[in-house]
Amino acid sequence: MMISTFLVPSATAMLGALTYRHHRQVFAWTKKLRHKEETNADFSKPAEWLADLYKAQCGLAQKPCVAEDFKGIATTGTMLAGIADHTEGVRFELAKVVESVRAYVATALPAEGPTVRVGLVEHRARLEQAMRQEAARDALAHAILAAEQRIKELRHS
Repeated sequence: MMISTFLVPSATAMLGALTYRHHRQVFAWTKKLRHKEETNADFSKPAEWLADLYKAQCGLAQKPCVAEDFKGIATTGTMLAGIADHTEGVRFELAKVVESVRAYVATALPAEGPTVRVGLVEHRARLEQAMRQEAARDALAHAILAAEQRIKELRHS
């Protein structure tokens, strides 16, 4: 009889402790899952815009572009600039993308007339500008990929 009076409360206490520990683990898992879902929701628009921007800049690769060609890229860059300061975790990466977009758009070649004859000096200047444009496009691609990688890391953490 004496053993049962000691054994039953001990077993009850142990069962209570194990139940408490299990509930703490479940609550921690739920909290982690909720945080991950919130993070995924926060990064859905920037990730979509970065993918669109990457596709657009790939379409302009190795092609001398005038200002009109950059309309889509400039619009997406403006949208990213609007949310860059409010997106924790990727603020720096988005700021680099916005900076790269502005640098790339600034390299636009002058629009040509239908039959403009270009001299050797002007041709050389345009060729140099086209090379700067391609280097700026490459820098933009690297900035986009870095931002996408950071978003991927934050989504999986």
